[in-house]
Amino acid sequence: MISTGLKILVVGSGGREHALVKACRRSALVRETIAAPGNGGIAAEVPCHPVAADDIAGQVKLAQTERVDFVIVGPEVPLSLGLVDALAAVKISAFGPNRAAAELEASKSFTKAFLLRHKIPTAYGETFDTVAAALTYLARQPVPVVIKASGLAAGKGVTVATTRAEAEAAMRAALEEGVFGASGEEILIEDFMPGEEASLMLFVSGEKFILLPPSQDHKRIGDDDTGPNTGGMGAYAPAAVVTPTLQECLEAEIIRPTLAGLARDGIEYRGVLYIGIMITGDGPKVVEFNVRFGDPECQVLLPLLESDPVQLMWDCAHGALEPAAGRWRPEFAAAVVLAAAGYPGKPRTGDVITLPAAASLPPGVEILHAGTATRPDGTLVTSGGRVLAVTARAGTLRAALANAYAVCAQIQFEGCHYRRDIGARQLRREKE
Repeated sequence: MISTGLKILVVGSGGREHALVKACRRSALVRETIAAPGNGGIAAEVPCHPVAADDIAGQVKLAQTERVDFVIVGPEVPLSLGLVDALAAVKISAFGPNRAAAELEASKSFTKAFLLRHKIPTAYGETFDTVAAALTYLARQPVPVVIKASGLAAGKGVTVATTRAEAEAAMRAALEEGVFGASGEEILIEDFMPGEEASLMLFVSGEKFILLPPSQDHKRIGDDDTGPNTGGMGAYAPAAVVTPTLQECLEAEIIRPTLAGLARDGIEYRGVLYIGIMITGDGPKVVEFNVRFGDPECQVLLPLLESDPVQLMWDCAHGALEPAAGRWRPEFAAAVVLAAAGYPGKPRTGDVITLPAAASLPPGVEILHAGTATRPDGTLVTSGGRVLAVTARAGTLRAALANAYAVCAQIQFEGCHYRRDIGARQLRREKE
């Protein structure tokens, strides 16, 4: 157990980081919270410093100058660049995996090889760095087929191609046109897995873990899962598609073998491990790993956590995690993401945002900021694609969604759009 009085730095600027800041402010262990770089909403709650999340030297210097006790790293990019390693070198502890472990998200080819080597259920796939070789392989594959940029692409580097022409266009966009930059210099061609997706997140310290309630993200921009992929347009938890029986299967066939495989490979994982799974007719299979909280899944999971999340994160970082320490509220949580005009393409920025008064929000509802900024005169404006997330916690999923959508209707900015069907699959299941 750690003493109270921690000063914490939260690294990042999205809705996930706003949720982490709020969790720190609620914790009895925390004396002070700061963020870098933060956003318009985070800056209204804690001091923010203009240090980019991927400025590793700058973040280390900030942590030293501010004499922080603990750093919580939100996004994947600084993790993949070795921020946790750099902080450890100056004896500052941090929540998040080291650079070696972060390869699970930074390289899809690394992850595919890991899964196949350790015989963890997943779709078969191969990696390519030239269009010619990729086309030769594609000619032998059935469609649909999945094309993935191997590197980090902010959740937008995946194409589920229903025709060979679509698959070829996706390959050329990555390898020839450079739409994903260095992240698309290598691609993964993967067998299509029919089924329903779910998200699993675990607090991990070595081979010890605490499984958070299963959640379900909504990746595509439009209702009924139409349109291009995004970073995530909403989420809810717990997701009933992960039944108690399925959860036992997941632990036995995916979670424990993954952690054992990392240990055998000489990687001690400490932090959050996100496992995207596809529930297929042949059982659950791994779609991807992320090495941090999902966004927007984080926004629905932290409100359900009855245990102090800072305590759990500290214990993860220091190898002291106890699986029995995770306690959850018997409720549901939902998040609806409000996006800017043009998202997920090139989002428009600078639109003025009008929010309802905090005192008018229903109980259990919060507005979390992602792509927002504050002008010198105090006006809140859009500054990114996913602008806000309205999160709600209630006794039923239907009530949580009703409260979230009621607040969404009160938020105004030019070009605002959001999905109206978050949680629809589960609501249909409840009716059946």
